[in-house]
Amino acid sequence: MIDTEPVLRVRDLAVTFAGERTVHAVDGVSFDVRAGEVLAVVGESGCGKSVTSLAVLGLLPEAAKVTGSVRLGGRELAGASEAELRAVRGSELSMVFQEPMTSLNPVLTVGRQITEVLRRHQKLGRREARERAVELLSLVGIPAPRRRVDEYPHQLSGGMRQRVVIAVAVACDPAVLIADEPTTALDVTVQAGVLDVLDSLRTRLGTAVVLITHDLGVVAHTADRVLVMYAGRPVEHATADELFASPRHPYTRGLLAAVPRPGTPPEGGRLTEIPGMVPALTERADHCTFAPRCDRADERCTTARPHPEGERHLVACWHPEPEGTP
Repeated sequence: MIDTEPVLRVRDLAVTFAGERTVHAVDGVSFDVRAGEVLAVVGESGCGKSVTSLAVLGLLPEAAKVTGSVRLGGRELAGASEAELRAVRGSELSMVFQEPMTSLNPVLTVGRQITEVLRRHQKLGRREARERAVELLSLVGIPAPRRRVDEYPHQLSGGMRQRVVIAVAVACDPAVLIADEPTTALDVTVQAGVLDVLDSLRTRLGTAVVLITHDLGVVAHTADRVLVMYAGRPVEHATADELFASPRHPYTRGLLAAVPRPGTPPEGGRLTEIPGMVPALTERADHCTFAPRCDRADERCTTARPHPEGERHLVACWHPEPEGTP
């Protein structure tokens, strides 16, 4: 059962990067995540998904300016000191990064990397931490965990390495787990196994999961709610059932239409695609950033910015599809 009170609440999050030209990477993102819930954040590459997650964790470089509110339980993380963030990261708020081979230290055993988290945050002794590491490897579905705990990352398959990264992230039973493209570069069988692990964790531990992905098939299989981002902005937010049954924003409809299906494209034809290019983020646009690629755009779209509106199904568009339109 999903609690009504959010574990993680993000409001009006914005991230800019200073340089020769300021980059507005994230602009006005808001969402809630509740215990035992999976929120999928989707969109094309470069739309701000990963930057949003790093901003929540306080892992962006000094050149980044972050504004808005990030509340974990009753604690405000935006503007917190590095010491406060280190106490939270890995214990109450964890992240599964995109590439397991770059996330894991190649010269340390996987057991050492799991026990490091346990000894730091839970103050476990060496032997107790090792036993807990074996339990975690078993929890994420790694066979022969007592043997694997002493192996190095290069001795494991890609799917096993990803499971180890998940084991490190959930070692302290965090309230919120952010998974950034956890199935990238894995074959479909291994993908299914990783997704089953995440589903088991949220069911058994009540972990709230923020799943960052561009794979709408993964979203359909896993998510309770979906936040669609475009050019750093939220454009649609709804339950997964509502979004797939009745997408209202033209961008969301374009993403769904571009998903390959059996029998498509016709012989000699092309897959459906969204025309045009994602805009540069060096200027903060005061209009709909999707307008240049949208066949519904009119003068209002190019002169005024829409904001997410609605009760359960939020959409930021001047000309959305009516509710219930398949």
